[in-house]
Amino acid sequence: MQYRPARVEEIEQLAQLRKQQLIDEGQQPVCNMDRELHAFFAQGMQEDTLVEWVAEENGALVATAAIIFYPFPPSFTNPRGIRGYVTNVYTHPAFRGRGIAGDLLRQLMAEAQKREAPILMLSASAMGRPVYEKLGFVGYESWMKLSLG
Repeated sequence: MQYRPARVEEIEQLAQLRKQQLIDEGQQPVCNMDRELHAFFAQGMQEDTLVEWVAEENGALVATAAIIFYPFPPSFTNPRGIRGYVTNVYTHPAFRGRGIAGDLLRQLMAEAQKREAPILMLSASAMGRPVYEKLGFVGYESWMKLSLG
């Protein structure tokens, strides 16, 4: 298993992994979002606000995890005001249970430390929650959501 940052020329494969993740989490593929996914990955990689890591075996991408860095108002606990949002954590079913997601997440955590982003946030699926908890993530009930669309 080889772990490395994703490359721009792999955007199509990253988009396919993202769509499979959403389907595995219970979403129905009711629209074509290929153009939007391509733009998302391309812009984030170009602006260096998206760091995506992949696990590759025999030339195939079998897992991925990403972190999006975004500005937030500075605070006493985060004077630089940089936060990281962990997303796109997905492992192909045939490769689950081997610690691959944890390995990828540790790469993202190291990147966050390098960028002095002391806070990482994420939205956990039921399947992912134990992986995140093992790495020290803690669940909070303080998030609220308003759907406008």
